[in-house]
Amino acid sequence: MISRGARPRPRALRTGPALVLAVTVAVGALVALGLRSPATPAPVGTAGVTPTPAPALSGATLDGGRFDLADARGHVLLVNVFASWCGPCRDELPLLVETERRWSPQGLRLVGLNVRDGTEAVRALLDETGTRGLTVLTDPDGSRSVDWGVRGVPETFVVDRDGRIVDRQQGVVTREWLEQRVAPLLAG
Repeated sequence: MISRGARPRPRALRTGPALVLAVTVAVGALVALGLRSPATPAPVGTAGVTPTPAPALSGATLDGGRFDLADARGHVLLVNVFASWCGPCRDELPLLVETERRWSPQGLRLVGLNVRDGTEAVRALLDETGTRGLTVLTDPDGSRSVDWGVRGVPETFVVDRDGRIVDRQQGVVTREWLEQRVAPLLAG
């Protein structure tokens, strides 16, 4: 019986706590199952990147030379987007330069695309990390990075011998990632 002036509670409110509990349990179960499933790397070229032609990338390098992506055809190219103020960028640069030295006989080239830094900041970073030989193009206003679809730094793109972006890593690359994603492209 409803007293005068009182309104009946809508049906949704009466079943609310049970519904919330059911949804919470279902979401929790899905999360738990997702955490238990093993993470397996996707094969090269299927890591969320549909092979697409790489955007143009050319210009004067930090050391006064020239770089043109079109001239890199026939090589596998790593394009690493970095900034001097990015701690993770500092951490991965030595690994990337070491990887280029090791795999250059198989056709690997590395180019850095520096975002929103002055040349002195970039040179200081290269000196501090022991990566002074890195080929670096500057991107003072970030427009080149936008052309490449960069979402943050560091970010690394893998360009195959035909000039197509076949993979990308948002965040720091690891030796394991390089072995899984880049080495197979050099073998062929």
